[in-house]
Amino acid sequence: MSISKKIKLSTAAFAMLASSQAATAGGHGEITVAYFLEWPMPFEYAKQMGTYDEELGVKINWVSFESGVKMSAAMASGDVQLSVSQGVPPFVVATSAGQDLQILDVAVSYADNDNCVVRSDLEIDKNSTGELAGKKVAVPLGTAAHYGFLKQMSHFGVDVGSMEVVDMDPPDGAAAIAQGAVDMFCGWGGSLRRALEHGNVLLTGAEKTDLGILVFDVTSGPADWVAENSDLVAKFLKITADANEMWADESNHAKMLPAIAKDAGMDEEATASTMATFTFPTVGDQLSGAWLGGAAQEFMKGVADVFVEANSIDGALDSYEAAVNTGPLNAANGM
Repeated sequence: MSISKKIKLSTAAFAMLASSQAATAGGHGEITVAYFLEWPMPFEYAKQMGTYDEELGVKINWVSFESGVKMSAAMASGDVQLSVSQGVPPFVVATSAGQDLQILDVAVSYADNDNCVVRSDLEIDKNSTGELAGKKVAVPLGTAAHYGFLKQMSHFGVDVGSMEVVDMDPPDGAAAIAQGAVDMFCGWGGSLRRALEHGNVLLTGAEKTDLGILVFDVTSGPADWVAENSDLVAKFLKITADANEMWADESNHAKMLPAIAKDAGMDEEATASTMATFTFPTVGDQLSGAWLGGAAQEFMKGVADVFVEANSIDGALDSYEAAVNTGPLNAANGM
């Protein structure tokens, strides 16, 4: 079975499962929220302090995932109600296939923390990318890393069809490049740091941004569930925004860092180093035209069109306007 066929089958499954998004916080007194390990963010301080449970009045079951694609599947099945820091590309893959998800906020921007790494012994850099033909690359399909890989290869004029693309979650890809089993790794977070011990990037975060390769994650949820629990969602986003605001004041770092590191499963030095590459937009910025007020919707359309051209998904939506719901964030802004 081809790689593209696998993605098409998985996205079809998302559409078939979308009707099962029936879990409600009110009915069970608890919700399940997806997040990533080794992806340290301010919300994890509030998570460790029990703030979400206390302020929302419901028990939150936090479940870690390896990729945003798996988050989409879990939301489709009704097992997860909210996903924190889901990558935009896996969100686009799911919504393009018919899954009724909505973006609720901009969780983090991280151009330098999602990238592709080429094995050092190959001695390939941005001036010799023609040598990538025939090389084996580990890429988590349908993710921000996949999108970035496709855009970089397009920029360098490398035919992806000439490469052996293997669908691997970042932890597996990092292990593979360390073992010499693949020539290139694409991924993020702790896996990216480990991969960089064995190779080099082709483009920096700033260089990628200049090419229009934006890299940001969102908080997302099933549209029906969000509509039924809009007040709870607004409170959830408010707690997250407050944690981001707290982190923005460097005098709070010493207090917050130990809790964030513990929650992320990292040591404090690695946590601080990772978070130094992150940007957490304010609520006002998120609601502006630079983000959820228009740019994000246009970016999603661009991502979808790239995936269609690469035969990774069957088709794109005409517009992704309906995939963004700023209602709860606006409500949070007024709290």
